[in-house]
Amino acid sequence: MNVNKVIIVEDEDDLRIAYKQALTLEGFKCFDFSNANDALKQVGEDWQGIIISDMRMPKMDGMQLFNEIRKMDADIPFLLVTAHGDVALAVDAMRLGVFDFLEKPADPVEMMKSVRKAMQLRHMILENRMLRKQMTQSTDIESMIVGNCEKIIQLRSFVTTIGQADVDCLIVGDTGTGKELVARTLHNISNRAKKPFVALNCAAMPENLIESELFGHVKGAFTGATENRVGKVAFANEGTLFLDEIESMPVALQVKLLRVLQERIVEPLGSNKKTPVNIVVYAAAKGDMQEIINNGKFRADLYYRLNITNVDIPPLKERGEDIALLFSRFVMMKAIVRHKKEPKISTQFLHQLNDYDWPGNVRELENVAEKFVLGLPLNEFSTETKTNNNVEQGLSQILDKFEKSTILDKLNKNDGKIGETAMALKISRKTLYLRMQKHNL
Repeated sequence: MNVNKVIIVEDEDDLRIAYKQALTLEGFKCFDFSNANDALKQVGEDWQGIIISDMRMPKMDGMQLFNEIRKMDADIPFLLVTAHGDVALAVDAMRLGVFDFLEKPADPVEMMKSVRKAMQLRHMILENRMLRKQMTQSTDIESMIVGNCEKIIQLRSFVTTIGQADVDCLIVGDTGTGKELVARTLHNISNRAKKPFVALNCAAMPENLIESELFGHVKGAFTGATENRVGKVAFANEGTLFLDEIESMPVALQVKLLRVLQERIVEPLGSNKKTPVNIVVYAAAKGDMQEIINNGKFRADLYYRLNITNVDIPPLKERGEDIALLFSRFVMMKAIVRHKKEPKISTQFLHQLNDYDWPGNVRELENVAEKFVLGLPLNEFSTETKTNNNVEQGLSQILDKFEKSTILDKLNKNDGKIGETAMALKISRKTLYLRMQKHNL
């Protein structure tokens, strides 16, 4: 999706041409208009771009244009260009949803910075809408492994190849990246899709029980074994066995698993009978497997046997635009499950989500989405501190602009006289000097 269009609405020809030239040089596709009515004809829902408009224009001013645009598509980023005396109005406009404002004459560097942020936001919004359509229309791998960043596109392609090859596989990724999701996707697109998918978390099972759970046992095999039990390996016959957190499996048990992989047979505890099994095994691991092997906690021969092929899942922080897509998907799903009205996600909040590192990856994002749907306080949401800092910084910048413009206005009205300006502002001369120094006046 190529989101790079800019509508420029400015009744002063020289300024409009200057804006267009500067933005065109940066690779944006510009449409310039001297009045708001003509600009409106260009815009529609899902329009792939943003709008820059002067505040004061004949017939329809910038705020009137903004209100008309919102009726078409409330999520199109709108930038206002204001004269010195309109800064207070621009601040009010931001409270109403205007993305940003620039003071005349607009600084090219600041304009480009703001335009790029707005364009990034628009891109995320449109990708989010595309995702919603995919969720209701798509049944292929793109609906299972969601995302449009390059790493996820490559992952889907690789997963498709592996699923069709029917080979054992090691899935590697940080906690919460979606290793089981990838395993289930591999199963669902394979020829084994209609057969069992059997999962076992090796870290969640006590060491004295995991052998029986995995391989099964016969009656009397140990104290408490009052009946025969089919293990996960046998239960997965003709289907898929998924072993999560394989690095936590006891070393002694790894030998038996290696035999299953090599010979495709299973021998329950207390039995001498070897039962053939037709399975594919997907194992998931986190951390540095080579280091775990070097520390003697995992057998190298089992690692190499599992690692016929390797799927590496990227952490969420490396997936950029996918964060907003996934969050929107989770919000939609949680709203359905919880029988709640789907809450509106502000563009500002999406931007804040995208700025966070997400140490808990997709699982953390899903938890935040559920709280968001339930209307619960996001006190435990790890981005809160950083988010609040970003909000406070943005507010501080707005207030600084307003303060500077107000001081300049009063200085001009009082012919630069400090005493009279201080009186007009109802502050001391010392405070005025300090404020002027702060703003390089």
